[in-house]
Amino acid sequence: MRNLVYTGFMSLDGVVDSPGGGDGEEHRSGGWVVKDLEFVPEAWSLKGEELTDTTALMFGRRSYEAFAPFWPGSEDHAGYKEMPKYVVSASLSDDALVSGWGPTTILRSTEDVAAIKAGEGGAIFIHGSAELARRLSDAGLIDQYNLLVFPVLLGAGKSLFGRADRDKHMLTLRESESYSNGILKLVYDVKR
Repeated sequence: MRNLVYTGFMSLDGVVDSPGGGDGEEHRSGGWVVKDLEFVPEAWSLKGEELTDTTALMFGRRSYEAFAPFWPGSEDHAGYKEMPKYVVSASLSDDALVSGWGPTTILRSTEDVAAIKAGEGGAIFIHGSAELARRLSDAGLIDQYNLLVFPVLLGAGKSLFGRADRDKHMLTLRESESYSNGILKLVYDVKR
């Protein structure tokens, strides 16, 4: 069985966005990850550490469409270039996939994700894709959360966690670290 890991940047009140803002982040604080906070390189070390554990990437359609034009040519993401990628979408067509960015498979349902997870191989990391992460969390498919929690309250934006009444998921803290600029690194395993 493969582990499914959600990795992301999160405000203290649970908002997740991309580092620089963009489409779908029209609230007035969009781009909050790179604004108003001293850059402390060690606070970003989690992103480099993840690369050694990642064997495949998973995205929702919107995150795939946001990352696919940039990540294939990005030196910061060169390690991901040839990795298998999965895009979970009921509407994305095969001809919308970017060429030259490793093998990419479209998964049409949560059941398709569960089938990939049940197979052989290493960890699959979900970057961005808040709506996908909520659906997969509600389905009990997320195994680990790698979070960089920023010292900001936003009130608006995409939430990582749903608000529906559901069975609780207990977490075990695997690793934590705090940085001089107030960012917290929190790595949680989901208890089964």
